[in-house]
Amino acid sequence: MPETGQGVQSTFRQDVRVALRETVPVAMGYLPLGSAYGLLFASSGLQWWWAPVCSVLIFAGAMQFLSVGLLSTHTSLTAIFITTFIVNFRHVFYGLSYPMSRVRRRPARVYGMWALTDETYSLLAGRADDPALTSRRITLIQLFSHGYWVLGGVIGAVGAMALPNSIAGIDFSLTALFVVLAYEHVSKPENKGAVAMGLAASAVALAIGRSQFLSVAMATFLGLVLISYLRQNRKMSDGPELRSPGDSGDGGDYLPASGGAVPGPAEGRSGAPGALPRPGDACRGHGDPGLLQPEHG
Repeated sequence: MPETGQGVQSTFRQDVRVALRETVPVAMGYLPLGSAYGLLFASSGLQWWWAPVCSVLIFAGAMQFLSVGLLSTHTSLTAIFITTFIVNFRHVFYGLSYPMSRVRRRPARVYGMWALTDETYSLLAGRADDPALTSRRITLIQLFSHGYWVLGGVIGAVGAMALPNSIAGIDFSLTALFVVLAYEHVSKPENKGAVAMGLAASAVALAIGRSQFLSVAMATFLGLVLISYLRQNRKMSDGPELRSPGDSGDGGDYLPASGGAVPGPAEGRSGAPGALPRPGDACRGHGDPGLLQPEHG
């Protein structure tokens, strides 16, 4: 059945082909990472079939890797909730520029909000004005991306059954993954502030919340980011305001860079309406006895 999107018609088969082609980069990342997740899940003493179940129901990428350690150590539901909220809080802002208005049916909208990931956001966020981006095509892109992640989890979990029960170093795979991700940020000079805040948050968690290290560290980091934002916002609002005549749009006075009394545009600096400014007028009181007049020798 053809679907129309801003004057562009496409059949279901055409949308499937386009969605498969556009999600190839996602598959190249999701299949190996999903397999690593399934392998790590099954090697942590948990039932292997829970790996694809979690991939279907959670579908949270990095949070799924974190959930392996949280579940295997019987972490409290409160700590899991806080960690999940902080890790995935960025998705709240993704919805501001995601083309969800293109998705027509309510079930597709609900699935689209739930299945929104970093990769699908990068594929679709910049194409809000693309007439070929139909509702069905958006949903298919998210469905295929989700399928790659689930398939990778199944491959890893099933593959773990053929491996020895104990693989030395497999529990370090999660640490290695986040070390690689962190290195990409640390190597960029513009991220030095975020790196410093991350180190400070880790130090605070080690000092006061070692039993709940991850939750305390993330909450501390979020607080530091908020403080940094407020300081920058205050610094911008407290900066000097330099405007040229007429910038306010109401014909009012403007503030000079060097200070001093300045008349409005309707009154010249000499006191006469429309008169041009004369040397020394910046120091005159313009007829106001409350302002000091310079002495002339």
